[in-house]
Amino acid sequence: MVAARITVNGEEKQISPAAPHTTVLEFLRDRGLTGTKEGCAEGECGACSVLVARPGVNKPTDWVAVNACLVPVAALDGQEIITSEGLATAGEPGKPPTLHPVQEEMALRGGSQCGYCTPGFVCSMAAEYYRPDRCAHADTAGGTDAEHGPNGFDLHALSGNLCRCTGYRPIRDAAFAVGTPTDEDPLAQRREQASPAPVATEYTRDDSVFLRKGTLAETLRLLRERPDAVVVAGSTDWGVEVNIRSRRADCVVAVDRLAELRELRVESDHIEIGAALTLTEIERRLDGAVPLLAELFPQFASRLIRNGATLGGNLGTGSPIGDSPPVLLALEASVLLADADGEREVPLAEYFTGYRQSVRRPGELIRAVRIPLPLSPVAAFHKISKRRFDDISSVAVAFALDIGDGIVRKARIGLGGVAATPIRALATEAALEGTPWTAETVEAAARILQGEGTPMNDHRASAAYRSAMLGQSLLKLYAQTTEAVSS
Repeated sequence: MVAARITVNGEEKQISPAAPHTTVLEFLRDRGLTGTKEGCAEGECGACSVLVARPGVNKPTDWVAVNACLVPVAALDGQEIITSEGLATAGEPGKPPTLHPVQEEMALRGGSQCGYCTPGFVCSMAAEYYRPDRCAHADTAGGTDAEHGPNGFDLHALSGNLCRCTGYRPIRDAAFAVGTPTDEDPLAQRREQASPAPVATEYTRDDSVFLRKGTLAETLRLLRERPDAVVVAGSTDWGVEVNIRSRRADCVVAVDRLAELRELRVESDHIEIGAALTLTEIERRLDGAVPLLAELFPQFASRLIRNGATLGGNLGTGSPIGDSPPVLLALEASVLLADADGEREVPLAEYFTGYRQSVRRPGELIRAVRIPLPLSPVAAFHKISKRRFDDISSVAVAFALDIGDGIVRKARIGLGGVAATPIRALATEAALEGTPWTAETVEAAARILQGEGTPMNDHRASAAYRSAMLGQSLLKLYAQTTEAVSS
């Protein structure tokens, strides 16, 4: 087995002697690349942001920003990253390096105050700078809004980066001032070449091992032998466990690069989404083809997290407050579970069995999520949380309704945050189906929806508030649909 290595700012570095649980952040700082900072250690502040070369959606390679504090460095064996130090271009001997355009704009616009968060902002900004489909507009009225600049810069690219000096206005100015990469830009040129291919990894240190197999079949055989193994994709959940709760595992198995888990297929009667595709990849590949998912993505954590998080991981953790399960329940999705003996399909409504428990057996993986077609034409995702973006839900409600000639022909409603598992609002669905889509019907159904689930009191919300938000969510949907019809 070839020694595990990672290319950092163009230089190949051996991962040893880092432990298998060592994060990319710790690895970089131990080697003097201290621009990468630790702020929260759970993927919420972005001070640790770095760029990773990943398979592109529109080009062979995309530069993708991720949280270095969450990803085990062993997970990037054979991969290529750029830190804030690697963005500048080396100058002639005796002269300082030439700042990267995003670094230069941050300096000119006063976007760096105490400077602690700046390297992370710069890396996230650079990922958006190199996004191939970022298009400049002739003026600010050209399809832009407060969150999109005339240069096509999407401020959501920075949604996972926090500035504790409250310097957001100059940071926004810098983001909206950057131009487009020149033909001579080495990182722009790098996009035209294939990203590093996945490599099989067996990295052992201190009686623990990090493994990545080359195929799904090999992985499933391994999981049969090691049912105790922790399976990771983007590590956006496991990384928090390692950092905050000091969790360690004897065996970690990575599935994020398995080709069999990274397919997206649109068939005549369903859409199949590979469990290891990141949410960003799904969003860009679907390009709004599933409106309910399109509503979900901007509200799911931050761009930094979506660049690593997967549907398979979100469902695999079984969290009752995960954002994707309510949406997938409303879409009547099913999960394809694979083990060494074969594959089975389970409706998502039957998948969860208890708090963070499911029908998934030891040795089984979620291979894909399947969404049946056609889609219901009326869809909405309402996330109630303390912050508009990058927050955990107090309540999440997803609607998928088929309304024709003023009658609700079909209703599917997924709920999160109101029970030990994500659930379908079955009583409300039954009350709506076959009835006229009128204020009277909706108000009666909203009262039923308030009684769905078993909400609890916690630090995010009271049970009474959660129940009230369920009813209000249906009333909001009715107001939205009537406004759409009248306009």
